[in-house]
Amino acid sequence: MFCCLRAVRRLCLEKILLQCILQSRTLSGADAINALRPFYFAVHPDFFGQHPKEREVNENSLKRLNGYLENLQKPGFRSFKPTQLTFYVREREPNSSNVQESFSASGFRAVSFTLHTRDLLSTVLDILNSCSLSTEHIQSLNVNSQPHKEAKSTVNRPIKWDKTYYSFTGFKDPEEELEQAQRVETTLISWLDDNEASAVKKLKKSLPLRKELERLKFELSHQLQLSDIRWQRSWGIAHRCSQLHSLGRLVQQRPEVLKNVKGRTVVFTDRSGMSAAGHIMLGTMDVHHHWTKIFERLPNYYKLQKRLLFLEDRISQLLGGIQVIYIEELQPLLTLEEYYDTLDSFYNKLRDSRLPFHPRSLRGLQMILESDRYAPSLHESGHFTIPTVCDPATLQWFIFAKAQEARENLKRKEERMITEKELIDTSTEKFSLDRLYKEPSVSSAQMIDCCKRLLEESLPYLQGMHLCISHFYSVLQDGDLCIPWNWKN
Repeated sequence: MFCCLRAVRRLCLEKILLQCILQSRTLSGADAINALRPFYFAVHPDFFGQHPKEREVNENSLKRLNGYLENLQKPGFRSFKPTQLTFYVREREPNSSNVQESFSASGFRAVSFTLHTRDLLSTVLDILNSCSLSTEHIQSLNVNSQPHKEAKSTVNRPIKWDKTYYSFTGFKDPEEELEQAQRVETTLISWLDDNEASAVKKLKKSLPLRKELERLKFELSHQLQLSDIRWQRSWGIAHRCSQLHSLGRLVQQRPEVLKNVKGRTVVFTDRSGMSAAGHIMLGTMDVHHHWTKIFERLPNYYKLQKRLLFLEDRISQLLGGIQVIYIEELQPLLTLEEYYDTLDSFYNKLRDSRLPFHPRSLRGLQMILESDRYAPSLHESGHFTIPTVCDPATLQWFIFAKAQEARENLKRKEERMITEKELIDTSTEKFSLDRLYKEPSVSSAQMIDCCKRLLEESLPYLQGMHLCISHFYSVLQDGDLCIPWNWKN
């Protein structure tokens, strides 16, 4: 018995010694960031300004990846679970890869992969290889990349212990835990079990800031007689409060420049100006001087907006009364000037082609213009998506062929919106949620399906929580629970 204990003790000491030796050759946090520069450059949300859905996916996936990397650097942290991530990678030429990929016509591809490594080096190599990015620069960091060869099949650790070691000592076999986690798909109940405590803690911590945010938003909206105050991106509560405080200081210092904002919507975003939807955009990286210039320029923006509405009306007349609309949730964030140029170019092309549309024959139908597409399409919500470079003859044929289907889709859209609102209200009441909402990339049909299945469950974990329907599981920094719309039982 004592011989066995001495043997185990000797093995443990050897393991600790080997770990100390190997740790001197592993990546530091700073090294990992430098090694991932090509990856960050390929997926950074700032490069997806024209693609709001893909930008949102990358933003959320980066948050989860950063959390994973932070946990890797915590001493003694062992509770690792496989983390599935999806990124849109800016790359035009498809490369061979063992991960799931799909390419779009917009110059990027969707890449999905699962992280289950337990050290920074293997994680960095996994990320780069999954995105088909070069790993040659890793050698310049003077670290040992040999352990990664078995990353796909085994857990990277200095010693591969025999199964009897874990049976004798009672320690958990990390390799066996990983295999079990990979065999069992994450379920809603199990994920809520594991993350409820963390979400509650973050939510309680954010409550004072949430109240402060509501107060600031109400006071500024009332003082400036604004229609609404919004944020383009999912910034945290503290960040939003800071932005409102900044706007409040400008109101105090230069009240005269804000006399023309009555009835308007202010949107905090990445650049300043007026959006295609007619909202006042305040760039979060801009100083008061830039904001002041925007407010002083509002009368000119309003004149341009009138010209833009006239242009939309002229296009509508040329296309049989179809309504030209701009959908913030689906289209790239464009400035008023950019959208006007798009409409003007399209209008001139239509005017020269003289398409034989009967007046008012397409009334009740809707269309949006896209500058990065080449073929027209019909959205499930009922509106036509028309490329600005679309051939007029092709455009005419497509609209005529799909007009009836478009009307049917529009009718179903209205029915879905009513059903969706009813299900959100019912779910919020049943689970005593403080808030239930969805990300813009989640469709009404997906939200309806999600809520119907939620209502069949008993979920006491959700009482008083903020629940966001998304495409993946996550706990946001302020305690909001994100679950995929197609969660599993």
